[in-house]
Amino acid sequence: MDRTASAALPTTTPSRTNRRAVRRALAAVLRQRVRDTRTSRRAVKAVATGTPQPARTRLIAAGLDDATAKRFAGAFSKGVTPDDTRDTKIKLKGRVRKTVAVKLYTADTFATRIAVYRPKDKTAAARFAQAAMAVAA
Repeated sequence: MDRTASAALPTTTPSRTNRRAVRRALAAVLRQRVRDTRTSRRAVKAVATGTPQPARTRLIAAGLDDATAKRFAGAFSKGVTPDDTRDTKIKLKGRVRKTVAVKLYTADTFATRIAVYRPKDKTAAARFAQAAMAVAA
């Protein structure tokens, strides 16, 4: 949710073409917000079931945005023994699909890991610190 409507708006005098660009930019911002909200709610519901969930789902439910969660989920789960695994199919090029194992983590394992994990990126580290405080509360 880092994107704002004002960042996407052109600043010149509104002409007909410019108004269209403004409307397009506002619509894109709205679509992104809806997408973020939907992803967050879906993750919160999945975590609330109490079953083991992938790291990315747990990171989103903890308050990180989807892009950050996707970026750091692999490093976050590295070196942590999963509580369970499940097989899922991913789509490759064309019609080819591949079955891969997904590591699942319980709430306790996730809380332990997020309490100590901090990325090198200072902005992301601050977000992880906020998420860790939210999970601990």
